[in-house]
Amino acid sequence: MRVWIDQDLCTGDGLCLDHCPDVFVQLEDGIAYVAEQGVALNDPGGAGSLAWVPLKNYQSVVDAAEACPGECIFIEMASPVAGELRPTA
Repeated sequence: MRVWIDQDLCTGDGLCLDHCPDVFVQLEDGIAYVAEQGVALNDPGGAGSLAWVPLKNYQSVVDAAEACPGECIFIEMASPVAGELRPTA
């Protein structure tokens, strides 16, 4: 699973952080961003803002997307490419 946020739609309520602080962060601008391995991916609208979600956080990310008042959290279900491994911790 991969997730990204459309910052133009983000209302800054921070509900995503309440649901999954391992995947979502709020920066100084008050807008939410995704994080991967603790690093905020701050490339709005670019491929650099598409984060891999650890398996343990799948349900929390779905819950965050459903609770988001701005409907700005987008989830992509990805099939692993041969030889491509992602951390699951």
